[in-house]
Amino acid sequence: MPLHILKLCVGADSISDLEEWIAERQAQRRARGEPAEQLHTTRMVPKRIEEIVNGGSLYWVIKGQVSARQRLIDIRPFTDGEGIGRCHLVMEPVVVPVEPRPFRPFQGWRYLQDKDAPRDIDGRSGDLGVMPEQMRRELAELGLL
Repeated sequence: MPLHILKLCVGADSISDLEEWIAERQAQRRARGEPAEQLHTTRMVPKRIEEIVNGGSLYWVIKGQVSARQRLIDIRPFTDGEGIGRCHLVMEPVVVPVEPRPFRPFQGWRYLQDKDAPRDIDGRSGDLGVMPEQMRRELAELGLL
């Protein structure tokens, strides 16, 4: 069973904000002649890398709700120019909306067991799949989702 990571998406107000940020970063990387990977840098290196990259995702908490996920491809530990250990979380650039779930702010990241992860919103999700994100967010805040 895969293991996931849960992280705050600081600065994003919506899934579309996150998608725009990803597109901008990928365009910048292509312009510099770098691979069009999506990287997120974090200070702490997960200890359970094998479980995470074997089907795990990074679940984003946006504005107090778990809202979307991206599949993790690799985790690359490195030491920055100041000698501080960090890692790059390498993700697919595809953002998958998930059933919104409230989540309080926290620092860093958390492990998320597969059994506890919110389900993807897709064509099988009925009305939820075509509902605007803001409406899903409001209904979840009211405890109706």
